[in-house]
Amino acid sequence: MKKLLVFALVVLGLFGGANAADITIYYSPSCPHCHHAQEFFANTMIYEYPKLRVVQVNVMDQQNLPLFQDALKKCKYESGGVPVIVVGDKCFQGYADFMAQDLRDAVEVDLSEEDKNVAKENRKSLADKPDDFKARNAARRQAIKEYNANVQNQEVEKKNNNGSPVYFYIFLAVLVVALGVVLVRKDKNKK
Repeated sequence: MKKLLVFALVVLGLFGGANAADITIYYSPSCPHCHHAQEFFANTMIYEYPKLRVVQVNVMDQQNLPLFQDALKKCKYESGGVPVIVVGDKCFQGYADFMAQDLRDAVEVDLSEEDKNVAKENRKSLADKPDDFKARNAARRQAIKEYNANVQNQEVEKKNNNGSPVYFYIFLAVLVVALGVVLVRKDKNKK
């Protein structure tokens, strides 16, 4: 029973977590501050942090407005000014070069010491020979994705049609029951 419980916790850990270091940037194509922020992520951040993913959401696309409005509520922003940058639970509205370290700090909140050291080494290599470093790490450009509401809705529909969320919740319920059984047995053994 204990082996089943440990296995269930490992599977839950592998499939249930999200990366707090992921960045979502809500932008407008006509916003110069948005372009500066996007350039910073594309030319610096994705190279410094190899596990970082950036999702760009165009707020001028009407289908993306509900997502943007949810972000504004989450961040407790009253104005709809862009860019809005969300890093884990931390929010930033606007962009200027002096914000670079604050953005790095927000990304590093949940990183391991090893990941932080990798970022530090990458930052140094990027500063020394930026073109060489970017050429060696060209695949990192794929860390930036444009959010597309149509594609996302189709993916959600697919997931709902194949029942995978149902299996996840069934698995979670079994895990909770197994944990309860283990705890009850342990409590009875103490008496």
